[in-house]
This record gives sequence, structure tokens and C-alpha cells, in this order.
Amino acid sequence: MADPAPTTIALQKIESFEEILALIQKALEMEPAEVYQEVLKSGLQGRGGAGFPTGLKEQATQQALCDSRGPKYVVCNADEGEPGTFKDRAIMETNPNLMVLGIFLSAYAIGAEKAYVYIRGEYGESIRRVRRSIEEFYSAGYLGRPWGSRGFHLDIEVKLGAGSYLCGEELTLLESLEGKRGYPRIKPPYPAEYGLFGAPTLINNVETFAHVPFVVEYGAEEYRKFGTPSSPGTKIFTVSGDVEKPAYYEREMGISLRRLIEESCGGMRKGGTFAAALLGGAAGTLVDSSVLDVPMTYQDLKDAGALLGSGAVVVLDQSRSISVMLHSILEFFRHESCGKCIPCRVGTAKLVRMSTAMAELPPGQRADMLRRMLTEAVYMDQTSLCPLGKSPLIPLRSVQRFFADRI
Repeated sequence: MADPAPTTIALQKIESFEEILALIQKALEMEPAEVYQEVLKSGLQGRGGAGFPTGLKEQATQQALCDSRGPKYVVCNADEGEPGTFKDRAIMETNPNLMVLGIFLSAYAIGAEKAYVYIRGEYGESIRRVRRSIEEFYSAGYLGRPWGSRGFHLDIEVKLGAGSYLCGEELTLLESLEGKRGYPRIKPPYPAEYGLFGAPTLINNVETFAHVPFVVEYGAEEYRKFGTPSSPGTKIFTVSGDVEKPAYYEREMGISLRRLIEESCGGMRKGGTFAAALLGGAAGTLVDSSVLDVPMTYQDLKDAGALLGSGAVVVLDQSRSISVMLHSILEFFRHESCGKCIPCRVGTAKLVRMSTAMAELPPGQRADMLRRMLTEAVYMDQTSLCPLGKSPLIPLRSVQRFFADRI
């Protein structure tokens, strides 16, 4: 890696295997606990959507009690299925070495000797590039052989998803990895205690793993120079919709939606007026212009009634219909429900029917139907087995908060 520290984190380029070797050797000179403690001090939060502290997850997995002969696993969740999200694809197709290196360093930190990369099956180019990167790591001797006095070694294997949105949820993903149908498990236990094949398992997404090499190379203090005190680092925002330059952009945590649109995306398309944005994908929030200047961090957006989620940003101008967008979201959940639990299977279909009925009402008469939909979504949230059945409540609440008089 270059010195001084680069100005990007998740999209920094690692072209030379000499750079990779130097960082591996640096990490192996550290105690495993020192690696995850540095990640903990960095304040890195998971970039998949929940924002859970990555260092705490590594610490819990490393310290998990297990059979002395039993393994620990690392799983990279590359089953990117949230609508409007393509950040992990960008990393895998432009610099997969960074992700693979992050997996290696994380495996060393927790004492895992086997890792899996679970990639969305439709991501053909990502699959090819990640496989090539792993093959190059093996050819260079970085994988499949003991390292250092501790004899640490790691094997990495690629597994493919079959297109199920639900398998992006970590426990459902583990079921799929074990060769079972992609049905959700009940929490607890959590993967750090009882994960893949019943063993302690660290699960992070691609972007999270891509941050780890920077932290190990430059340290927590340097990492915290990016972003805000409560949300350090950078975030890849995938912007689509009614903007001049839809694309993915790595920006510091805390940038406002207004700045992202104007400075990175070239403003609204064809001089349109900002009307709304869907933040975080289908399981995210629809917001209006009152959120334009809120710092985009996990906590700041939460305080404003919104979610950062995966970093997906779908921008809508004044010509778009909020009720049509909401209907599309609810139809997506209906289509992706696995059908295992009744509240989700029946509830998602009922919400679609109610949304269709609402669209046929005059605009001034839709508020009552929206309240009825919210009541249904609350029941689903309280009784569904996994996050999919709980998700419709999130966009519905945001529509009630920001667009109740404009639905």
C-alpha cells in the first residue's frame, strides 16, 4: 500500500502482491487479539446495514467457547440483493484482492482456518474475479500453507447463491451454505456462538472486510481521520434514479444527501426538483427534503427518522409517485417471502392488495388505508420469524412520517 495513507478505504487499489505480503507479515507479528482490538478502536461499523461494531463481533467470535477440536469460520456475505445496492459488486469487480486480504486478516484475528465467500449467483463477473483473486493468493503461497511461528493457515472457498433475497440475511445464508433450503433460523444463538455447522462464525459483508486492511496497515487513529467521531471511516453510496450521474461513490461518513447529489452526482437530472429518496433499499426509508442536510451516519439518520442501511440511494424528482414506489417495495417483499411463516407469507400478499386498493382512491382519501396497512405491518413485525417479514413496517412508517399528506 502507498505511504502516506490513501484517500479512499474500501476502493483503494492493491495491485502488488509485495504490498499484500508486507501487510500479512505485519499482521502476523501482532497477537490475534491485537488485530481485533485495533479494529475495535477504529470504530469500524458493519457496512451491510445494521452498523454493528465490527471489532466487537470479531472479539466475540474469537473468545467463543467451542470444542477444542472444532473449527471457527469466516463467512463473507457477498449475496448482495437489496434493491438499489451494488457497492459490494463494485469492490469485487474492481479490486477483489482487498476483500480477500480483509478476510485473511479477520480469520487470523479470530483463529479461523476456513473461510467462505457466498456470492450472488447473478454476479457473473464478480464470481470470476473473486475466484481469480483467490487462485492468485494460493499461487503466491498466501493461502493453504502455514504462516509464522503460530502455524496459522487459511483456505478460502467460493459458494454461489441462487438469487434468494432472503439468503442475504446472515442466518439464512448459513443454512444455504450448509446445503439446506434457505430458511431463516431463530436468534439467539448468534453466529459468533453457533454459526456455520454449529461452530463460532464471523460473518461480515464485502465492504466491511475491505475496510480491515486499512485499519491494520495504518491504525485506528488514521482510520478515525475519516468520517465523524461517532461514525468513522467512509461509505460507498450507490446512487440511482433522477440524478445526472448515477453511480457508486465512496465518501466520508457524515456527508449530507444534498452534497452527495450536488457534488458527486451532478445534481438532479434535467433540472428536476428533489421530491424524495429511498435510503437503504427496500428495507429502508422514503424521506423528503427535510432530510437533505442531515449527516448520513447511522445515528444521525436514525434520529431524523431515516436509515442509512446498505448505502443505497434512489433519488426521485417531482414527477414520481410515492404510492407507486411504496407499492413496488411491498410487491418486492411479497415476491421474496420464503413462505415459511404465516405472518410474512400472508401479510406481504395482504399489504400488496391494500396498496393496490389505496392507489385507486383519490389522494385525499388514502391516509386511512395507510393507517390500516401500518397496523398489519406491526402485526407482521411482532410475529414474523425473520427480518423480511418485519421489513415492510420500515418504509410504511417512513411514508407516514414524511408523506402522510402527499400519499
